[in-house]
Amino acid sequence: MRVAVIGANGQLGTDVAEEFTRNGGEVSSFSHDDIEISSMDSVRTALGPALPELIVNTAAMHNVEKCEQELAQAYAVNAIGARNLAATARELEAVLIHVSTDYVFDGSKGKPYVETDPAVPLNVYGITKLAGELFIRATTDRYFILRTSALYGRSPCRAKAGRNFVDLMLKLAGERDQISVVTDEVVSPTYTMDLAKQIVMLSGTNQFGLYHATAEGSCTWHEFAKMIFELTNSKVNLRVAAPNEFPGKVRRPKYSVLENQRLKTLGVNSFQSWEDGLKSYLESTHRMDQARVTSAS
Repeated sequence: MRVAVIGANGQLGTDVAEEFTRNGGEVSSFSHDDIEISSMDSVRTALGPALPELIVNTAAMHNVEKCEQELAQAYAVNAIGARNLAATARELEAVLIHVSTDYVFDGSKGKPYVETDPAVPLNVYGITKLAGELFIRATTDRYFILRTSALYGRSPCRAKAGRNFVDLMLKLAGERDQISVVTDEVVSPTYTMDLAKQIVMLSGTNQFGLYHATAEGSCTWHEFAKMIFELTNSKVNLRVAAPNEFPGKVRRPKYSVLENQRLKTLGVNSFQSWEDGLKSYLESTHRMDQARVTSAS
């Protein structure tokens, strides 16, 4: 299958391109230097010669604070960009897989969100991502929209200065004796390789539509940090952040756990627990091996 991966040099896109290649796909990789998804001309010019049968969009403007400051640009990338890809996919008779976010919800439900729950975003990022979903649904019939949560992976994330939450915690543990992490946000940390595998699996079906696609289970950021330090044998005093110790500049959902209901209904849910996903990531980056050596000595 001819596959075009948009954002192929990003945190998720790198794993998606590798996983399709591993499974026999003929992958064309597009970075921001190759394609500007907010421009229809750029999208058509880049994708036309590749004649993809499948387009996977992992590109987005997802720095939440920057989206608030640059609303027009966030809308151009996250909403119009999704529309441009959907329209081009329809013209090329290709399937579109588009990655969306848990931030389309406001967090008030208090239990895992399913695909049929009403989306009520709290911030510009969530609003523009939801607009992108709606543009896709209105533009083409052959699409998969996958909402995911709290991604981390081996490749750098440009929106986070190249460092994901796991790497940030380990960096701080090497610099400080004490670290404070919040307990008032509940998420499902998801390893990008696990999401990439799910994307490849889903691409082999014709069960188009909206899906939730995250690691199984949930935790607070504090619980996630605690598990990181335990698995890597990091010696650091982990504190609960005091109220307003890290005042948020942008409203975020306090509870954005997603239930992979549709994947499970179709019998194609391949996600492991967030704990096992973290172990897989640490093993892939050799942190687990280092921790075992340290512990043994």
